[in-house]
Amino acid sequence: MGITPDLSTVTWRKSSYSNNDGGLCVEVADNLPGIVPVRDSKNPDGPTLIFPNSSWSAFIASLKKKAGM
Repeated sequence: MGITPDLSTVTWRKSSYSNNDGGLCVEVADNLPGIVPVRDSKNPDGPTLIFPNSSWSAFIASLKKKAGM
């Protein structure tokens, strides 16, 4: 198990596909070396998932492929 990074000072951004009605929203923190933290925007103090950059990139590429982008 790895060391959990300090995320207290990162800047979170909401998914561009999120809406403002309190629906299913995720936030990601960019510009961290080697990792992409992801959290539920409705629960910012809750758990955070940490993905390696390569896994996050593969996930996003898969979503774009399914969406025909």
